[in-house]
Amino acid sequence: MSLTLNILRSYRRPRAVVRGLALGGLREPQLLFFNALACGLIFVAQWPGLSRAATLDPSITLEQRMGGALFGVMFLLPLLLYGVAGLLQLALKLAGRPVPGIWARLALFWSLLAVTPLMLMQGGIAALLGQTAAAQMFGFVVTGVFLYILVQSLREVALLARGGADATE
Repeated sequence: MSLTLNILRSYRRPRAVVRGLALGGLREPQLLFFNALACGLIFVAQWPGLSRAATLDPSITLEQRMGGALFGVMFLLPLLLYGVAGLLQLALKLAGRPVPGIWARLALFWSLLAVTPLMLMQGGIAALLGQTAAAQMFGFVVTGVFLYILVQSLREVALLARGGADATE
């Protein structure tokens, strides 16, 4: 199934999507692509807000803001995500539900990639409204959706690791 259709399906059936990805010949380059694409879209989502901030406070130019965001999101965030995936794998192991590292990374990277359309919307809302309560509330919605997809993905990979290839929603 296509990437965009899987992203859309992740909002309703995240476990089925992750199961299909995990059992569909998943390899590390695919996970690296999910990580890089998610980070790239998060970087793009910041552009409207950075432009607004540069207009309101010209002491820091748009180029400086974009450079900082580029370094943070495209170079540091991917490394941080690999570290968080390792911590998730360790937490699952300590909880008695060990999963392969590749599946822990899949759960995290896919969850982040699945919410990037909402992050793009959040960037537009923040650019239009600024730091208002409505923009912050939408940020909470994005966080909630991310956590929902992540928890469901982790549950599914833990079930698959225990031999539940016939897992259900």
